Amino acid sequence: MAIDESYLLELRSRADIESIVSAYVSLKRKGKILTGLCPFHNEKTPSFTVYPETQSYYCFGCGNGGDVITFIKNIENLDYVEAVRFLSEKVGLSMPQDNHYDAGLHEKRRRMFEANRLAARFFHKMLYSPVGQAGLAYLHDRGLSDSIITKFGLGFAPDSWDALRTALHAAGFTDRELYEANLLRLSTKNDRKHYYDAFVNRVMFPIIDLRGNVLAFSGRAITSDARAKYVNTSDTLIYKKGENIFALNFAKKSGKDSLILCEGNMDVVSLHQAGFDNAVAGLGTALTEQQASLLSRYASEILLCYDNDEAGQKAARKALALFSKTTVHVKVINMEGGKDPDEIIKKYGPERFKALMNGAANDIEYKLLKAREGFNLNTSDGKVKFLEAACAVLAQVKSPVELDVYAGRLSEELGVDKQAILLQAKRVHKNNAYRNKKEKLKEVRDYEKTAAKATREVNPEREKHLRAARAEEVLLASLMNNPAFFGQLKNSISSDLFITSFNRRVFEAVREQIESNGEFMLSALSDASFTSEEISAVARIQTLIPQLANTLTECRDCIKVLSEEKAKNVPVNPAGLSDEDFLKLFHQQ
Repeated sequence: MAIDESYLLELRSRADIESIVSAYVSLKRKGKILTGLCPFHNEKTPSFTVYPETQSYYCFGCGNGGDVITFIKNIENLDYVEAVRFLSEKVGLSMPQDNHYDAGLHEKRRRMFEANRLAARFFHKMLYSPVGQAGLAYLHDRGLSDSIITKFGLGFAPDSWDALRTALHAAGFTDRELYEANLLRLSTKNDRKHYYDAFVNRVMFPIIDLRGNVLAFSGRAITSDARAKYVNTSDTLIYKKGENIFALNFAKKSGKDSLILCEGNMDVVSLHQAGFDNAVAGLGTALTEQQASLLSRYASEILLCYDNDEAGQKAARKALALFSKTTVHVKVINMEGGKDPDEIIKKYGPERFKALMNGAANDIEYKLLKAREGFNLNTSDGKVKFLEAACAVLAQVKSPVELDVYAGRLSEELGVDKQAILLQAKRVHKNNAYRNKKEKLKEVRDYEKTAAKATREVNPEREKHLRAARAEEVLLASLMNNPAFFGQLKNSISSDLFITSFNRRVFEAVREQIESNGEFMLSALSDASFTSEEISAVARIQTLIPQLANTLTECRDCIKVLSEEKAKNVPVNPAGLSDEDFLKLFHQQ
C-alpha cells in the first residue's frame, strides 16, 4: 500500500467525513445520511450525499464520489499524498516517514510548485533591480505603493529571452520541467528545438492558492506596441485557470461575508490598497461554473464589479446566470463616473467607490435597469415593449412581497395598472416554469448520461454483461459494508467468479483488506492502483446498499447469478459434443 493501512485507519477515525465536508458544503441530515449542494458542479437541487456509516460520499448528479481523502484531493486540487498530509495536519497527526509511495507524480507537482516559487522571487527581485526600472515606474504610475507591490509579490520579467531560464537552470531545473510548468516556450524553427522565456518585458502577477503555493503567473505588457496586453500561464499539472480565483488567498482573510468580483488583476490590487481587501478576480477568461461554485463557498454575497463597457456588461450578465445556480446573493456595482474601479478610485477616492458599493443593485434591479436602456419610454410603443421585457425579469422573482414592490414601482413610474403588470409577470412565470421543468428533466438526463459515461469508461465491459455486472456490484457493496459476510462466503466466491475486469480488481482489493484488517475502507484504494474516476465508481457501488435487503441471502443470490453468467461465457469445444448437442449449438449461432 502507498501509506500504511493502520495510519489510514487512524486518520479516518479522526478526520470524520461529516465534519470535514461541512467546512465546504452546507449539509442537511436525512435519517442516516446527509445531503447538500454538490461543490463539484452547479445545481439547485441537492444530489450530493454523505454516508457517515461508511465514511464516504457520492454525488448522484455528476458521479463524483469517494472517501474523505478523495474529497479533499478533489476540492483542494491536491494529489493523494498531499491530501493525506492536509488532513493529517488538520487533525494533528504526524505523517509516517517510511512509506513506499511511488512519488513520481507527487514529486513532479512539488518541483513545479518550487519552480514557480523561485520564479516569483526572481521576478520580484528583477522589479527592484536596474533592469526592472520600466516595470516599477509603470506600477508607480498606476498609483501602487511599494507595500502593496510587496504584499501581492508583483514582479518584472526582464526584456530578455533567457533571463528566467538561466536563473532556474542554476537552481537545478531542466528545460523540460520549466516547459511543463509553462515558464518556458518551445521553438522548433529550422527543425531545431529552442527553449525561451514565456514572459518577457512584462509586470508579473503571481497567482497564489489558499495554501500559499504559487500556481501560475499573469504578465501585463508595459508598452502599447505589445502583441498581447496579457500573457497568462496555460493549464498545467498544478493549475487550472477555470478553477482558480486571483487574490482569494487574501480575500478569505478579510473577515467579510462578501466578495467584490472584478475583471482584472490591477483592479483587485488597487482595491486592496484602498482598503477593500475582499476584492478578487477571474483569471483571463469568462467566469466558469467552477469559479462561481468556489466563490459561493467563501461568501454569501457577491458584488459584481465589471468594467463599464459592452464587454464588461456582457460578462456581468453571464456571471449573474452562473450565480443563479448557486445559493449566493448577487449585486451589481454601477461603475458610474469611470470605466473600472481603479479609475474611479484615482479620480474620486475610495469613498466614492464605497458609495457605489452601498448603492449596488441586486440582480433584479440590474436587469430592469438594463432592460430600460433600449426603449424610448416617452412613446406608447417603447413603454409597451419595455414592460414586456420588465415582466420577463419580474417572472424570475420568487418572493410575492418582492414582486409586489417591483410591480408597484413600475406602475407608479409608467402609469400602468399594477394588477396588469402582476398578471403579465405571472403568465410569463407559468410559461417559464413549464420550460424550466423540461430543461430540468433534460439536465437530470444529462447528469445521468455523465454518470453512465463515467461508469462505461471505468468498466467498459458492464453494458455487455449487464446482469453479471449488477450482481457483482450488489455483492461488492454487501462485502464492503458487511465484512463479516466474507468469512461465510469465501468458500463459494473467488476472483474467477467475476466477469468484468474492473469489478474483479475491486473484489481483490476488498478481499485483501478484509483478510488483512477485518474491514474495508476506501482510503486504502486511494493510491496509484486506482484512479480518481475509479474511486468514484467504487463509491457509487457502496451507495447500492440502502436500496437492498443487505443479507447473506442476497449475496448468495448474486453468487448464483454470477455462476450462471460465467457458465454462459465459457467457450464450448465443439469436438466434445454429441451430434445432437452440436446441432443445437449450430442453430444458436
